[in-house]
Amino acid sequence: MTEAGTITAVDGDHATIRMDEAGCGRCGEPGGCGGNIHGKLFCSTPRTFRVPNPDHRAVGRACRLACPRLGSAQRRTCLCFSLLMLLAGALTGSACAGEAGAIAGAIAGLFVGWLGLRRVQRRSRRDPRLQPSIRP
Repeated sequence: MTEAGTITAVDGDHATIRMDEAGCGRCGEPGGCGGNIHGKLFCSTPRTFRVPNPDHRAVGRACRLACPRLGSAQRRTCLCFSLLMLLAGALTGSACAGEAGAIAGAIAGLFVGWLGLRRVQRRSRRDPRLQPSIRP
């Protein structure tokens, strides 16, 4: 997936890129999802990324930013992990304290699932295959 952006700063071998749009830009076309409209609604500040700049591109230059996509197996794993933690927490809480325990356990399970996914995300930041990069 690539999106248009503009280089706003250069720091050594890295560049800061401000994204020009939120979404694919097909909002007005048939089949468009309206992601650009929702992106502007929920993200008022411009999205910026600090990425390697191997070609030493200058400030103000337009570029394409390639963002790797997760595979369907990875997305299902993330969803299943969160739901599994929710279910495990609810079942454990229900066994210990009835309905109130199930609610508290479900909330605790969601929190544990979030912590686990956050840990995976922090590890993935160091993986160069999963980092955004500048494309010609």
